[in-house]
Amino acid sequence: MHLNINRAEQKILLNNARETILAKLEKRQPEYEEIIPAEGSPLTLACGAFVTIHKGKSLRGCIGRMASDEALVKTVRMMAIEAAFGDPRFPPIEKDEFEKCSLEISVLSPMELCPNPESVLVGVHGLYLMSRGRAGVLLPQVPVEQGWNQDEYLDYICRKAGLPPKAYEEPGAKLYTFTAEIFGEE
Repeated sequence: MHLNINRAEQKILLNNARETILAKLEKRQPEYEEIIPAEGSPLTLACGAFVTIHKGKSLRGCIGRMASDEALVKTVRMMAIEAAFGDPRFPPIEKDEFEKCSLEISVLSPMELCPNPESVLVGVHGLYLMSRGRAGVLLPQVPVEQGWNQDEYLDYICRKAGLPPKAYEEPGAKLYTFTAEIFGEE
């Protein structure tokens, strides 16, 4: 599924994410621009999304949902708060620090079961692995940023889930792929 989020809609989502975080930092209610999406606009669709915060070239927070019952614009607002204040890998973001940060949004397609790991395309497919009561997710841009080939990517999804390499081949393991529309602040 390709949502075709146009540049104006991308800007709305990015502005909403930034305003949501800034309002929390300033202890006030967010002030969003009025959004009147066209019929069938991706902003109103229920789909998964991740918000990633970068400080320079370093990751500063990344949280998302694989799927959502909420409209995309609302999901992005919720994930922005989580990425800024709820990512357990980082302390909550500070106001002076946030001014130096940039935001990236990944809007996810529905997941599809991947019966053949050799069909995984680096830079196209994100991965979600469930096995032994554990799970891990990697967005499609991660292996490209890390310079991983297909084998490294598949092994790292296992590590991300706290499993040994090749765990996706074990009986009962479920490997899913998804795609994402990825855009960020310039």
